[in-house]
Amino acid sequence: MAEHDDWKLRYSRHLALPGFGAPAQARLAAATVLVVGLGGLGSPAALYLAVAGVGRLLLNDFDKVDISNLQRQILYRDADVGTPKPQAAAKTLAGINPGPALEQLSGRLDEAGLAQVIRRCDLVLDGSDNFGTRFAVNKACVAAGKPLVSGAAIRYQGQLAVFDRRDAASPCYACLYQETGEELEDCQRNGVLAPLTGVMGSLMAVEALKLLTGTGESLTGRLLRYDALTGDFRYTTVKRDPACPVCKHP
Repeated sequence: MAEHDDWKLRYSRHLALPGFGAPAQARLAAATVLVVGLGGLGSPAALYLAVAGVGRLLLNDFDKVDISNLQRQILYRDADVGTPKPQAAAKTLAGINPGPALEQLSGRLDEAGLAQVIRRCDLVLDGSDNFGTRFAVNKACVAAGKPLVSGAAIRYQGQLAVFDRRDAASPCYACLYQETGEELEDCQRNGVLAPLTGVMGSLMAVEALKLLTGTGESLTGRLLRYDALTGDFRYTTVKRDPACPVCKHP
């Protein structure tokens, strides 16, 4: 089968979408996305970005696969325990879609490293589990003018927001959360419902695809909260903080 025919078959459901089609699929193929955190959120998000045809994925995590991850981090298998997450993730993603270029970025990226990597990207997806990383990623995205899709999940609650400083009215992550030194609640102590991470990670991928293709209306300026116990989705408007220490200067 010709390569072009294979491409048409693989992405046929995208090509058939009204308002999407071949032009949007071509934009995905030309895009580079950084995924920070390959855990419960990054796993489904990276999977959907890969199968959707994003051209290049930069996979960043400092951790190795642990057996406790397997309850929700669907990129990994028993045989991956002890393997660095970027390595295990790349193996799984390549087996599902050989098309995207996959770069493994193990370890924590410092300020200079983040700035360098994010300059290469069209979009950043943050599923990390600590405020230090989240604030550092946000700062680098603001400086580079790159959109950021940020998600979180704990217990039965999930959150999702998009920050896009290409829009002068858009807030940044630091407009929503102050850098107080307090750490995020973690799943080890508080637990998390396994499919909740799938819901939020999938929604993160949806927002990423919309931003990359210019399809639909993004969540920029809104915070989405999902309660898995009640099934409720709630939206809160988030405005730019004129005194924000990160984005107050143009």
